[in-house]
Amino acid sequence: MMNTESVIYLRDVPVYQKETMVFSNASLEINHGEFVYLIGKTGTGKSSLLKAMYAELPVKKGEAMVAGYNLIGLRSREVPLLRRKLGIIFQDFQLLSDRNVEENLLFVLKATGWRNKKEMTAQVKDVLQKVGLSTKGFKMPHQLSGGEQQRVAIARSLLNNPEIILADEPTGNLDPETSRGIMKLLIEISQSGRAVLMATHNYLLLNEFSSRIIRCEGGVIHSL
Repeated sequence: MMNTESVIYLRDVPVYQKETMVFSNASLEINHGEFVYLIGKTGTGKSSLLKAMYAELPVKKGEAMVAGYNLIGLRSREVPLLRRKLGIIFQDFQLLSDRNVEENLLFVLKATGWRNKKEMTAQVKDVLQKVGLSTKGFKMPHQLSGGEQQRVAIARSLLNNPEIILADEPTGNLDPETSRGIMKLLIEISQSGRAVLMATHNYLLLNEFSSRIIRCEGGVIHSL
């Protein structure tokens, strides 16, 4: 039974990657403001589970509520509305190489329906300040370190004030010290009331920044 604090609720959801069943009955529940690790070996379905949550993979059975949207029978025109309530962070940053930092963020705001230039500029300034990059807006992605590029990616994920951050190996390409800085930033974000679900292989971070753990193993999700 879904509780009122839940922002992600999956119950007995089959998850498929093309024709391959990744999970036969995925079940998990995450509340507002929770920081949760998603762990498991390569190929155990972590990325597929995240893709199901942001409607990259269709969900057809079971119960599946994410940020107030029912994923069962979700219409294509509703997918952008769902994704505005989600912040998605990837391992490889996925910044536009031909635009500077501010232009990268403005591009996302335009694509998600913002029109007021003054409000857009203020929002970009606000998210860059939150990630400690308020003086780097004019820089091109190749002029930034890996950690700075990931901070831009985190700023991008915050643009639409999402309820949930889905982070897929956000420290995978970073050195240990930079990874710790990214972790502290993600934990601050969760403490502001957003749920953060972070897929990771880095068990050292789990020890240093302890929190609830969900493990993917053998087609089953275990809450540890």
